[in-house]
Amino acid sequence: MSDGQRFRLPDVGEGLTEAEIVSWRVQPGDTVKVNDVVVEIETAKSLVELPCPYAGTVTELLVAEGTTVAVGTPLIAVSSGAPAAAPGAEVVPPAGGAVATPPESGSVEPGLIGGPAPGGRTSVLVGYGPRTTEAKRRPRKASAVPPAPAAAAAQQSVQSAFSTAGEKAPEAAVADALTEASPVDAGPVDAGPVDDRPSAASPPRSRVLAKPPVRKLAKDLGVDLGAVAPTGDGGIVTRADVQSVAAGGAAAQASAVTGAERGAGRETRVPVKGVRKWTAEAMVSSAFTAPHVTEWVTVDVSRTMRLVRRLRRHDDFAGAKVSALLVAAKAVCLAVRRTPELNASWDEAAQEIVLKADVNLGIAAATPRGLLVPNVKGADQMTLRQLADALRELTGTARDGRTQPAEMSGGTFTITNVGVFGIDAGTPILNPGETGILCIGAITRRPWVVGDQVRPRWVTTLAVSFDHRVVDGQQGARFLADVAAVLHDPATALAL
Repeated sequence: MSDGQRFRLPDVGEGLTEAEIVSWRVQPGDTVKVNDVVVEIETAKSLVELPCPYAGTVTELLVAEGTTVAVGTPLIAVSSGAPAAAPGAEVVPPAGGAVATPPESGSVEPGLIGGPAPGGRTSVLVGYGPRTTEAKRRPRKASAVPPAPAAAAAQQSVQSAFSTAGEKAPEAAVADALTEASPVDAGPVDAGPVDDRPSAASPPRSRVLAKPPVRKLAKDLGVDLGAVAPTGDGGIVTRADVQSVAAGGAAAQASAVTGAERGAGRETRVPVKGVRKWTAEAMVSSAFTAPHVTEWVTVDVSRTMRLVRRLRRHDDFAGAKVSALLVAAKAVCLAVRRTPELNASWDEAAQEIVLKADVNLGIAAATPRGLLVPNVKGADQMTLRQLADALRELTGTARDGRTQPAEMSGGTFTITNVGVFGIDAGTPILNPGETGILCIGAITRRPWVVGDQVRPRWVTTLAVSFDHRVVDGQQGARFLADVAAVLHDPATALAL
């Protein structure tokens, strides 16, 4: 492949040094254009689709799916000319199952694979449009194979091997040719049109339609997506489909275990990589770098719940997702005005406290890939409706596995809502580089003293953890009290 190009794993930003190959979108022999998506990778923070910076024919996939590689590793080889195959090498059919007939000498027209490209080669960069000399597939032709003696076939293969340049050493190519043309395999072949349709014994395997989180789930559970019957719209495999197959396989495996095996200890080892690896490293770094302090408060949020019900019926919030989390997010943006130390970072090298001008509000989201914390940039400058739309888009993208690294960078404060899991409270660990994180517990009906009477009220517990190098106990308490005051009575927001 003298004129070929190798596309290497690029630096996708945020200091990430490696990525896992999740799935290939192309196969050897496919034609690609500039900016065509060729592979989907998983970094420590997100799933990313990589476009190809070259146009031509895919000659080789250099990394297998499921492999973790470092930045700069060659991923795919693309040739701007015809793909060259060494004699004796096994020909792997593309996804359609048929093998294209190689072009005869001198029969390739300009503009087709293996033929001259009109206008010569054109250098282009990613994002600057397709090249004008992109290759096209040559139309497949039916061909006849005449019978030939074994000796003639061997001689022809040896001559072809010597004529191949740049692929193999002459000795290796000749050895492959002699092996392929051995008397055991050589013999008269019935002449006639070549039927390039896939045989019934090896039907073509079409690409299974499934979202990246579902593919990830299937991979973790060891389920072959090709064996899953899709029930989603348009023939898409859903999470329920994968879980159903996994449950059936687990039941079958459990039923096959003998009494002796039941008595023996068994364990499952899960590789730590991707989001889980990044989360582990970040939490260890945060826990043993920033001195954490956590403060708690239990608050009656009945008025917030009434406000949520009213906003859901309001015309200005039609189609918006309104919840207590939205009110809490707005309360955080208001509370940091009085206590900016909660919206700051500690610069260890300069020994300085950096107060942030904007609130980039992170929302911890549980996804099939693990815990992600994308953030809303400039949340403090948004109206309540704008904040509602931003939170809905942010969490939806995270659960679909499409959060980009840039959406998880630059956060200044985080909210984690453990209440959705029915948990009353928790002691959250800071996101690296931040000085505050708020934990919201479950909002439940509890007996509460109102005046001189005990009444059922909507009650929740709030907990804030902060970096004690930046935030004093008094500052943390004032911030938490301000957030609690807004949730207790949303009208208090007018005074902040």
